[in-house]
Amino acid sequence: MKRHALFLALTALGLTVTAPVFAQSQSRDAQIKALKAIVEKQQQQLNQQQQDLATLHAALTQLQSQQTQQQTQIQQTQQVQQTQAAAIAAVPPPSKPSFTAGNGLSVSFNGFIDATAFSQTKNYTFGNGQNAEYPIPGSKGSLSGVDVRNTRFMFDLTGAKIAGDWTGGAHLEMDFFGGNNGTGAYSQQQPLPRLRQAYMVLEDPVTGSTVKIGQMWDLMFPLDDLPDSLSHIAFPLAYGAGIIGWRFPGAIWSQDLNHGSTGPAWRLDVGVFEGNWNGPGSNINYLTAGNAGFRPQVEAKLHVEQEKEWMFFAAAHYSQIDLAGVGGTEPTPVKREFGSEAFEVGGQWTPGPWVFKSVLYTGRGIGEIFGDLSQFGDIKDDGGYVSGGYKFTQHWSANLFYALSKPTASDVIRWMGNGSTGLLKNHMYAANVEYTVGDYSFALEWIHSILLTTTNGDNRINTSGNQVNLSAFYKF
Repeated sequence: MKRHALFLALTALGLTVTAPVFAQSQSRDAQIKALKAIVEKQQQQLNQQQQDLATLHAALTQLQSQQTQQQTQIQQTQQVQQTQAAAIAAVPPPSKPSFTAGNGLSVSFNGFIDATAFSQTKNYTFGNGQNAEYPIPGSKGSLSGVDVRNTRFMFDLTGAKIAGDWTGGAHLEMDFFGGNNGTGAYSQQQPLPRLRQAYMVLEDPVTGSTVKIGQMWDLMFPLDDLPDSLSHIAFPLAYGAGIIGWRFPGAIWSQDLNHGSTGPAWRLDVGVFEGNWNGPGSNINYLTAGNAGFRPQVEAKLHVEQEKEWMFFAAAHYSQIDLAGVGGTEPTPVKREFGSEAFEVGGQWTPGPWVFKSVLYTGRGIGEIFGDLSQFGDIKDDGGYVSGGYKFTQHWSANLFYALSKPTASDVIRWMGNGSTGLLKNHMYAANVEYTVGDYSFALEWIHSILLTTTNGDNRINTSGNQVNLSAFYKF
């Protein structure tokens, strides 16, 4: 019994001693399990974050790849475009229709077709439609129609070998202002061709020298400074009423003054042309006062140009008129001899989309070159034109125009009946809107002229006229 009692006592003592230790062990296990759970949860979160990062990295890599592909495609596209642009730039512009003559000359055929539907309130000097300039004094009645006589064709020949560095060519040009095929009911629809220019060209590209021989524009006609119009081409706006010059047989020598250098290009032209007047004698048999004793017209022109920016020229004209005629036996009204003299300046300026043009002249006895309102005598005349245009887009543009011709009234009156018809002054106003696409152009235009005249030297009569026209133009 003592042994059992002792065992029980020792057991009780052992339990008393180990119970706190056992309880503490159980608490640690629970903490460890809790920590493990936290670690596992954090590990899961970390794994999820790693997966998210991997997904994000894959997306970024894909985006970078796409951006790289896009940049590569853009670069390739730019390279293709640059290559295409270089190829286009390297290709020369389309040449005009051409063929080769039997002697090896290159011949090009070019020109334009121009149709104008018009309505006007008066009959006009030089004609109606496309060659109307200023109203005929006292004319009445409106008229309308369609005019195609501006239509023009040209042949240019190049490649002739002459000697040394000189080469040759030629230019032939015709339109349809040569009159009509008769006077019958159907004649208006059958205009006749008219020779405009026919001249040969001799060039030395080494020295910058050019010689033209044949019929061509004289140096007073501002060929490179004409107002913009689709209806008035062969007869420019204010031709003979602010713009002077005409085509004559003769010769022109042109010399580049700074050939081969940079900067503005300077050129000097000197020309001699057949004389011209309205008589006495035959105007189609070289028997006029302008040809008496072979008295040619002598002209000179100085031209300077900065390409696509500005241009300026100054020109002078002189010839001698003998009203006694070729045989020296014709009656000589007012005075027998006098000089035909003129001085002219002109230019244009193209700042951005703007285009400004102007020509001014002064002279005496210049009926032979369409001055003095086409009156013949020792008559002083001052005139010219100004115009301004604006290009709204590549296709659309508009132009305003004003011209004046003012012969001295006392001279006009003094020569009335002897070459003067009593025309004292003409104002012309014009405005147009033009649309151009490729080789085609279309325009709507308004032209207004006011002509002051006298019939006896004392009275003054104003005659005004309007023309509204719509033109279609094709260049080939």
